Amino acid sequence: MKTFIKILLCFFLNLYPLIHSASASEKIKIGLIVPLSGENFMIGDRIIKSIRMAVNKIGDERIEIIPKDTKSNPIDALKVSKDLYNDGIRIIIGPVFNESNKYLDDLKDVTFISFTNKLIDNPKNVISAGVNAVSQIQTIKKFNDKINLSKSIFLIPRSEFKKEIETAIKKTNIEYKEVFYYDREPTRLTKQIEELTKYEQRKSNLKSEIDRLEKLSFKDKEKKIQNLKKKDTLGSIDFDSVVIADFDENLKSVATSLLYTDVSSKRVSYITLNQWFDKSLLRETTIHPIYFPSINKNNYEIFMKDFKNTYGLDGDQLSFLSYDLIGLVYFLIYENDFRISKNIFYKKNKFKGKIGIFEISKNTITHQLNFYSIEDNKFKKIF
Repeated sequence: MKTFIKILLCFFLNLYPLIHSASASEKIKIGLIVPLSGENFMIGDRIIKSIRMAVNKIGDERIEIIPKDTKSNPIDALKVSKDLYNDGIRIIIGPVFNESNKYLDDLKDVTFISFTNKLIDNPKNVISAGVNAVSQIQTIKKFNDKINLSKSIFLIPRSEFKKEIETAIKKTNIEYKEVFYYDREPTRLTKQIEELTKYEQRKSNLKSEIDRLEKLSFKDKEKKIQNLKKKDTLGSIDFDSVVIADFDENLKSVATSLLYTDVSSKRVSYITLNQWFDKSLLRETTIHPIYFPSINKNNYEIFMKDFKNTYGLDGDQLSFLSYDLIGLVYFLIYENDFRISKNIFYKKNKFKGKIGIFEISKNTITHQLNFYSIEDNKFKKIF
């Protein structure tokens, strides 16, 4: 607890100029490898602008950010990283794309703080700083425990992200009933959801019950039959929630298929992954409420407004993350008496950024996230 309080007090956005009393006078050189040319140059441009905002906020003139162009490919990512290494730099923020991490283990003395949210198969010297699956599933677990959900079905698309979700489920020890894999192709998806929810059986149950009642004679017979005819299916569902590990239109397709099979969000809890407050989901009222873990919404909106006011253009998720990464690196160097070492990411530590709380341990970063619902045409914070 003492360490955590110390960290919060040292949160760089609230630091008074402690830097003037620091004994170190050398430049604090931090590398930055992002796309600065080609079709993704705007991503790199926004990251640099965001980092400039963070450096100005910290106010330490010794910080020197040295950007290099990865050209969005792993060969150039390694090449420019070697240039930074030869310039004495041992901590590099970037690259942006997971593919660009491929050859970076050639520079074992350099620690890379990558923007990726993938944890699997990264080189040992690459630390994933994105909002990863472990952080998200851990937050979902907290929500499930809070409202006593114990029979979740994980709906996972057959995609490259599948292993990340599987690993996160194991690491977090979340309680669940089943993992179900689906194809994103609409026709196959609908059929698979029908099988999962036993849709045909529940339709048959309804028809059988109506047929049975029609052969009987009892009070309010017609009323009861008419009520049954208003239903689509009859029968219980043996799960209490679904965790849909998907995004955008794919997420909506899965939710629509669940609705089609008479498994609405009123019967089971619809939970998904970090949607970054996708406003298009506000219009999907038929699937409300739907729940998801995410970063601090209030801070996100403030940052986007500041970015727009400063540069006249919209920020994005990566620029928001990069703002925190400068603060994180600076904080860890500060904690290490301004000695730059790869060990600063190995020791257990916490840092409160705009996104939320970063947890650092054994060259791994996870995030303590918030949890939200989408209902009544708004995003509501639950915790």
